[in-house]
Amino acid sequence: MKKSKILIVFYSRNNSTEMLAKAIAEGAIEAGAEVRLRRARELVGPDVMQQVPGWLENANDMNAQYPAPTEADAEWADAIVFGTPTRFGSISSELKAYIDGLGGLWFQGKLNGKVGSVFGSTSSMHGGNESTLLSIYTPMAHLGLIIVPLGYADAAMFKAGTPYGATHVSRLDSVKPDEDHLAVARFQGRRVTSVARALHGEVEAVEA
Repeated sequence: MKKSKILIVFYSRNNSTEMLAKAIAEGAIEAGAEVRLRRARELVGPDVMQQVPGWLENANDMNAQYPAPTEADAEWADAIVFGTPTRFGSISSELKAYIDGLGGLWFQGKLNGKVGSVFGSTSSMHGGNESTLLSIYTPMAHLGLIIVPLGYADAAMFKAGTPYGATHVSRLDSVKPDEDHLAVARFQGRRVTSVARALHGEVEAVEA
């Protein structure tokens, strides 16, 4: 049976969303998937980024580790997992710009039937984690993705996360995702992989 191909596209400024992305990748790999981790790029220049402590340095570091997501990555994937910090209760412009750039594949119908899932983080309590994840469901539906939420299908879900996807609250970037939150993210990776395998996996031939 072929490996499921999982694309994880995220934007992260202060590493919380990045840590969730890496945990999702771990879960997917554990479940037998081939994974591509990609970081969406900034839409503003260094002059703007320097106004926020650590933004430029973190961006340079993460961009050195992760390639920018491409249209070819989305076409390659059996499943696409989007991750974002909240921006006023909704998706970050950096991730949204990548999604908006998938119009060519959408027009050709090449995203229809792929698995889609979401995760995210926010700086403050009640800062929009759930509304942000739900806001991404809308363009995913337009792209033709089969949306896969987490529900409460694993014991980890009763300790952290949301039924819509893995989440984290960083409390003004003073707290990193703990093991409970990372366990939810790893479960998300496994769940997405299992659904992608069921939809796109090749069944091994059985001799008569």
